[in-house]
Amino acid sequence: MSARIDVSQFSPSKSQRRVSKRTQHLSRRATSPWATEEQYALFRQYLDGRHATGGMADMDMFEFAAMVEETPIRSRLIEYEENQALRAVCLTDILDDGLSMVYSFFDPAFERLSLGTYIILDHITIALELGLPYVYLGYWVPGSPKMDYKAKFKGLEVYRDGDWHPLGDPKAYDASVHPLSTDPIAEQVAQINLPDGRI
Repeated sequence: MSARIDVSQFSPSKSQRRVSKRTQHLSRRATSPWATEEQYALFRQYLDGRHATGGMADMDMFEFAAMVEETPIRSRLIEYEENQALRAVCLTDILDDGLSMVYSFFDPAFERLSLGTYIILDHITIALELGLPYVYLGYWVPGSPKMDYKAKFKGLEVYRDGDWHPLGDPKAYDASVHPLSTDPIAEQVAQINLPDGRI
């Protein structure tokens, strides 16, 4: 199911506030969607450390560059650094009604910082700064241990039955793992407002 955070309904949990404190030394930089060797090296570290058998495990530099650069809408690479060393990156699309986190990756050696959570928290901050109401997180899969962290964000909504609804109790969605229980991805994407071309 597609998932997004309604930033007006978000307030951080105790553990999310701890993540913010642990990562306050990181600096953020937004760049144009142009792939670099440094980003690809970090991307490889992330895949090798966290998703070595996943569908993107064999992605080379050219495929990575295509993922980053071949975009029909306004996109940015949000980089996070520590003492000028790249620690995390998120490819982010800027929509009329929010930020869409297309793909994020980080240095697995710094897992103690909870960088995945931090990137989402920072995107909520960016959305507030830009006056955008939502942060789109991609998919949330009920019952998936890898997706549990998304359900921990207050204000999470899921796309179901043709509309967005507050998540509520994640356990109530167990039947939703069936592929025929959700709208096809094309119909879900059609509901997203794309930017009007302004930069």
